[in-house]
Amino acid sequence: MRVEIEIGEDMIRLGQLLKFANVVADGGEAKSLIADGAVHVDGEEETRRGRQVQVGSLVEIAMPQGIVSLRVVR
Repeated sequence: MRVEIEIGEDMIRLGQLLKFANVVADGGEAKSLIADGAVHVDGEEETRRGRQVQVGSLVEIAMPQGIVSLRVVR
């Protein structure tokens, strides 16, 4: 599944993006998902919940139902 997520700024923190896109319910769930190595930003595994994700970035999350792809747009 690929979804475009529109943000009002130039950047958003990774944990906030996952919550905003309804991939996770809260920050704790985002932290666990990221710590498990299930999140990639622009093809690179990301382990920092506070990572700044820029407009144009592609965030891919390995979920039990398959890969969720989020394209950050403005």
